[in-house]
Formats: sequence, structure tokens, C-alpha cells
Amino acid sequence: MFPIIPANSVTAPSGNDEGIFGFGVDGGYSNVSMSNLVSNAGVVATDTAGVGSARSGSAACSYGGDKGIFGYGYTTGNVSITNLVSNAGVVASDQAATTGTVRRGLAACEYGEDKGIFGFGYTTGYVSITNLVSNAGVVASDQAATTGTGRQYPAACSYGGDKGIFGYGYTPYTAVTNLVSNVGVVSSDVTGVGTARRGASACEYGGDKGIFGFGSNGGYQSVTNLVSNAGVVTSDVTGVGTARAFSAACVYGGDKGIFGYGAGGSIVSMTNLVSNAGVVASDVTGVGTARYQVSACSFN
Repeated sequence: MFPIIPANSVTAPSGNDEGIFGFGVDGGYSNVSMSNLVSNAGVVATDTAGVGSARSGSAACSYGGDKGIFGYGYTTGNVSITNLVSNAGVVASDQAATTGTVRRGLAACEYGEDKGIFGFGYTTGYVSITNLVSNAGVVASDQAATTGTGRQYPAACSYGGDKGIFGYGYTPYTAVTNLVSNVGVVSSDVTGVGTARRGASACEYGGDKGIFGFGSNGGYQSVTNLVSNAGVVTSDVTGVGTARAFSAACVYGGDKGIFGYGAGGSIVSMTNLVSNAGVVASDVTGVGTARYQVSACSFN
């Protein structure tokens, strides 16, 4: 097993054509800030020089319908800095620390079609606080803790066109989920379905459904769990691709998804495409710096 710095998760909105992977921990166990763009055909580009503080355990989501945001994570300590992503995939320099609680190992997703939410994570303990992101990319102060189980290393994605879901994580290992309404309200725990694990990734597919994939529960996993357009999580689907954890995922091509990077038997940069029917493809040779604890979102 690799040393656990922070975790990430992922997210993606409906309809965006391109994606971006960013930040993470490289093979030398150093935090990095480079990014890799994903085309509307699911092709990952070589490294783009990093902008913003090198960190791991951040999260990312879309906002404004066509832009994205990376936020929070771990540098030499937990942080709450954010970096906006333009609708051309350009990552901006650090924004001043938000008013939210510094933390790592959280997740994020889009809701309400043009807004986002960061949730859960680890400060000096497991938390369930959330921070909403406006359609202008402004992060709000902490919302009162949800009734959900505080945990780190969850994953999150959109579903139903305008809602979201947080799922899985460590507290210890759990498979519970929490739905996010189209106004950003997080529900109490829903009994978990599928393998309890941490370090999974998630993204939307098919325009209104979602998928959780990969993770670790003492051993690396490649199982996936589909999310219906009503937010119902299915039982495990036998995994395709290299078992690993702390990868990331996002939408591309409007209705498809991609899982990328992570750590399994080694730190990798491989990817696995997700069709608009939620079928995960076998490994695609990796492009860019191999790393884990990355984040991803879609844009444009």
C-alpha cells in the first residue's frame, strides 16, 4: 500500500465536452500541480505546467455550466485555496483562501445545473461540512454539518440532470451515500450498496446517470456501481481495468466519462473510458505524469 496523503474525488456535469485532471502525488511522493486536458473524444493530453499550489487530496467540480474549480487539499498542511478553470481549460492561480474549513480528502460535484458543492473530508477528524459554489465560482462559508456520516476519501458526481450524490469513503470503510438536491441540500445517510471502500472516483454519464468506480478497502478494487437518474445505486458490477484507488473521473463528449490515474500495484497514468450506457472499457495506455490523489472535472 502507498502512504495515504489525502484523497480526492471527482465530479462532472451534464453536457460538457472536455475534461481536466489536475494536482496529485507523483512517483516520488511529492505533491504536484500539473494538469492534463481531456478532449471531446476522450483523449488525454500531455502535461500542462502546473498553476497554483502543488497539493493532493483536493476535489473538483464544474460550475457556471462550462467552467470548473479545484479546491481544498493538502500542501504541508490542510488548505482551503481554490483554482478556477476557464471554459478553455486554463487553470488560474490560487484564489485567496475561502471561508470554508481547511481540509483534505473531500469530494465535490455539480448541482442545480450550474453550481457546485464541496463536501466531507478530514481536518483533525472526519467531517460532514459542505461548501456551496455559486455559478460565478464563489465558494461559500461552511454550511452546518449535514446529518450524513463524517468521512474522508468519498466520491461524488451529478445525476438526474440537476442533483448530486456523495458516496463511499472511510470512517472506517463505508458504502453509505448522501443525495444532494437541486438547491444544494445534502440528505441524511442512505444505506450503502456495493463494496465499502475509500478512494473511489465518480462521474456522470448518459446525461443524467452516474458511476462510482475503483477504490480500496485493504485491497485495490476495480468494481463499479451505477447510479440511476433517481439517485439509486446498484450493486457491484465486476470491474474492468487495473484495480486501483485515488484516481479521478470526469465527463467528456457531453455524455461519456473517463477514469484516470491512481495507485494500485504501482502509481499509474492509465485511463478507462465510460460509454454513454455506463460500460467501462479496458485500460488505455496512460499519458502524462503517473500520480494518484488527483482531481478532475469537466468544462466547455
